[in-house]
Amino acid sequence: MTTDQPQVLIDGLQYCNWSREIFQQMRQGGLTAVHATVGYHEGFRETVRHLVDWRTRFRDNEDLILLARDSADIERARATNRTAIFLGLQNPMPIEDDIGLIEMLFDLGIRFMQLTYNNQSLLGCGWMEKEDSGITRMGREAIADMNRLGMIIDLSHAGERTALEAIALSQKPVVISHANPRWLCDSNRNVSRTVMQALREKQGLLGLSLYPLHLQQGSETTLRQFGEMASAAAEIMGAEQLGIGSDLCQDQPDSIVRWMREGRWTRQAIRGASFPAQPSWFRSNLDFPKLSEGLLSAGFGKVETSLVLGNAWHRFIVTSLLNVA
Repeated sequence: MTTDQPQVLIDGLQYCNWSREIFQQMRQGGLTAVHATVGYHEGFRETVRHLVDWRTRFRDNEDLILLARDSADIERARATNRTAIFLGLQNPMPIEDDIGLIEMLFDLGIRFMQLTYNNQSLLGCGWMEKEDSGITRMGREAIADMNRLGMIIDLSHAGERTALEAIALSQKPVVISHANPRWLCDSNRNVSRTVMQALREKQGLLGLSLYPLHLQQGSETTLRQFGEMASAAAEIMGAEQLGIGSDLCQDQPDSIVRWMREGRWTRQAIRGASFPAQPSWFRSNLDFPKLSEGLLSAGFGKVETSLVLGNAWHRFIVTSLLNVA
């Protein structure tokens, strides 16, 4: 990695209440690319409706954003002073029980898909289940098909066994787009040393989350503490396999976090289903460049800081989405 590599800023996961103002903030914050969540518990038809809405956003804001299908679109966005938007799913619900829908969604622009959300899915087990059953028969088929197509496998929200099995089964590197070291914030939603080491060995990537419930001091976590957390992660992953997946949910109402957690699978309201306050140093895409302060204060060099803020994601996308358009 040379010191003169052009800097890119990439956020590996957001689910905002999308608006022109937010897209303008992406440009003002210098975001080169963003992985945007399309849906959670929606089936195929509802997901296609969301994709129609995204096409409208791209048309109405074509001076600010563009649909990204591969790494060439990152370069196209940079050349035209826009932000490349990669679309992804935080749950495999949109493929229902039909393996063929993976390719249909890929053709419609989906480039990331989580194998699970919080619960057991047809592909694997989410982190909130008491027993982690690992990757299912359909999950093995889905992993193989995603590898064939070039759709990126995301293991955020997966249980420990499910994550380890998926890393081992995939013929291509996978990501955990938004999570933090578990020993710094004791939640099974975060990832263990074992998972991080497995991810590292298979050339995968970890995106550090800025969502308060994933941080060691919640909303009160300081920018310096973020940097220290990144430093701890880098001891295992190396800066070249570490990025940001902020999990920014800007302007979303609390009804959305209830949808994320409750979907249609339960009639019981889940306690605490509201968005926590963001840390003061990261409330919108305008704040993304500030993250360099936390990294530098924790001992990262300029090249390592550039890797974490986007160059590592860029290299991963170049490799993963090579010749898939």
